[in-house]
Amino acid sequence: MTPLPRPRLPRPGCARFRCGRRSSDRCSDSGSAVIETVIGVPAFLLFVGLIIFAGRMAIAHQAVEAAANSAARSASISRTQAEAQTAASSAAGSTLTDQGITCASVAMSIDTTGFAAPVGTAAQVTATVTCEVDLADLSVPGVPGSKTVTATMRSAIDTYRER
Repeated sequence: MTPLPRPRLPRPGCARFRCGRRSSDRCSDSGSAVIETVIGVPAFLLFVGLIIFAGRMAIAHQAVEAAANSAARSASISRTQAEAQTAASSAAGSTLTDQGITCASVAMSIDTTGFAAPVGTAAQVTATVTCEVDLADLSVPGVPGSKTVTATMRSAIDTYRER
């Protein structure tokens, strides 16, 4: 006696009948690519936006540090306190321009009180550069419209140079 064939049951989640016809053994995946795209593309774009934001902030931070370093160095090799202020401001501005950084606002603070120290005494010049980086063109949720980047650098004044 031969056993009766067992009826084929559809897999869980599959419709047994589609459009009035009997379905095959395989489930249809139609529509799943659209759902994956709708979920995946915005997440991917957000991730790319955050990478661009982090890169732009790193470049801006490096440029502001370079500007502060250039300002401190230019001030430290100047002969007078007034000349040091002018040289430092000019050097910081040109360094930011050369780096291609566009700041919404720039503030520079140059401490040249070391020029008042007597010859033979160690002294230094301190330059602080603050740049407000505009991020309005990045339309990433959670990213502010602008971010302030500040850097401070010091440079020694020659101990035995006439001041």
